Amino acid sequence: MDTLLYDLPALTIRQISVSEMDNNVYLLTAKATGEQVLIDAADDLPAIQHLLQDATADTSAPPRLVLIATTHQHWDHVRALKELADVTGAATAAGADDADALPVPVDRQLGHGDTLSVAGFELTAVHLRGHTPGSIAYVYEEPRGLTHIFSGDSLFPGGVGNTQKDPERFNRLLDDVTERLFGNYPDSAVVHPGHGKATTLGAERPHLEEWRARGW
Repeated sequence: MDTLLYDLPALTIRQISVSEMDNNVYLLTAKATGEQVLIDAADDLPAIQHLLQDATADTSAPPRLVLIATTHQHWDHVRALKELADVTGAATAAGADDADALPVPVDRQLGHGDTLSVAGFELTAVHLRGHTPGSIAYVYEEPRGLTHIFSGDSLFPGGVGNTQKDPERFNRLLDDVTERLFGNYPDSAVVHPGHGKATTLGAERPHLEEWRARGW
């Protein structure tokens, strides 16, 4: 199976889907340095290790996983987190308001607008409240190219994430998604969700008021 999604000037983006929940796991590898960030160690450590092995072809330097970034606290997104952190020694990052619920200590507890820097690229943390208190989307802005948004379970093709039929949580999530994603990034931005297929902000933007009217 070809795991390569994007071969960009500075980095590659690879993806696999794991577990009965079809969770997406994303791996970003800096071409020049080999430093890697994995987004959501959801499940299936052997499959993740194969993904890391695939990425050895993407860099001229020895690849090294330096950071595991978690989008949110839900169990289906963290089942391999402790194992992977133990095996690799990689640091961990997550939203500050979700950190206490994770199965490992969180080295970088993130707020809105914080930056994660590795040798070769940066990710911006966008706090999206509602699906969980501390959900984070990780954004990579390709110089002179596309923006990539790793949205976890906060934004999907066709709507925002599950807020358990709680109107307050739904409105908060839709407000954050509208202001912090749609309000800040171009229609060409690619949304890489926690489950299922990718979309773009441009494909979803016309439906924002429809989502608000239906309440989910």
